[in-house]
Amino acid sequence: MPPRLNVSAFSRSIAFRPKPQIQWPARSALRVAPSQCRTYADAPPYADQNAPAQDRSHKPSSEPIEHVSEEAAKTAQIMGEQGPDVNQGTPVEDIVKGDKEAQKNLPKVMQDALKQGNKMPAPKGSRSYSTMTTRSSEGMDMGLVDFEAASKLPVTPGLKFEMPTLPLPKDGHIKHRYDPVVEQVTNLLMRHGKKSVAQRQMAVVLQHLRTSPIPTINPARPLLPGAPPPSHLPLNPVLYLTLAIDSVAPLLRIRAQKGAAGGGVALQIPVPLSQRQRRRTAIQWILAAASKRRNLGSGKNSLGQRVAQEMISVIEGKSGIWDRRNAVHKLGVAARSNIVLPRRR
Repeated sequence: MPPRLNVSAFSRSIAFRPKPQIQWPARSALRVAPSQCRTYADAPPYADQNAPAQDRSHKPSSEPIEHVSEEAAKTAQIMGEQGPDVNQGTPVEDIVKGDKEAQKNLPKVMQDALKQGNKMPAPKGSRSYSTMTTRSSEGMDMGLVDFEAASKLPVTPGLKFEMPTLPLPKDGHIKHRYDPVVEQVTNLLMRHGKKSVAQRQMAVVLQHLRTSPIPTINPARPLLPGAPPPSHLPLNPVLYLTLAIDSVAPLLRIRAQKGAAGGGVALQIPVPLSQRQRRRTAIQWILAAASKRRNLGSGKNSLGQRVAQEMISVIEGKSGIWDRRNAVHKLGVAARSNIVLPRRR
């Protein structure tokens, strides 16, 4: 039985499509090789970059140019003549001799000396003008460097530097380098532990005291004895601040002892204060009065300006702190009979 498939039919229905070829750009068979001529490099093209640099000091191109005097000396030696002294250098007059253009640029003194036909007299103990530079090896003998002091061993073994002189100055310690009054006022100005803000306000206070006019002293409210004249206070703001605080600082405080007077009545007893306690009381009074002052401006420095204005009012005797201090002293004098001294055995 013949097969039903006709092979000739398949050959007529299947179309032969050749595979499309990718059109590549034509490349030239010639390749340009890199130039082998190195006009600026001394090392091979594929040298190791981490290799140490070659020593070029032996090459003629690396040698420094000789000085004019040295070149003239060698030329004179070849010609059999006497050249200039290399150790002394060449004077400027000899260099510009015969060069009219260079002589015009010389100083007036040297031009006058050339016109007179004689050289400038060299100053005593020194050499004439020279273009010869001092060699580095000769500079060691000029006394500019003290090698003996540097080579001395420390007196105390185990210390690199000498022992400090005792007693130390007041500002010799890093934690106590400021004036005690300035440090105390800064600490009382501080709020919420922000000392940098208090230091900025303290700087404003000192700046305001330094730039303020000369204060007028009230004779009815004298300052501390031995105080400088008013014209000197703005020149020293720290002294200005200290004088204002110490002038209104109370000498005592009133301590109320409950039930000591009988019948539940408190007994007023005056208690003396130390210097730091007196200053603390005066600073607290000044800060309280400054906080009640009217703010004349706005900004971060308003508190420092008000404190400085209160300090000036204290010096001029216009502040109400003087009345508060006098009231404490008057009450202390009235209550001095309440002080009970220990009996002698």
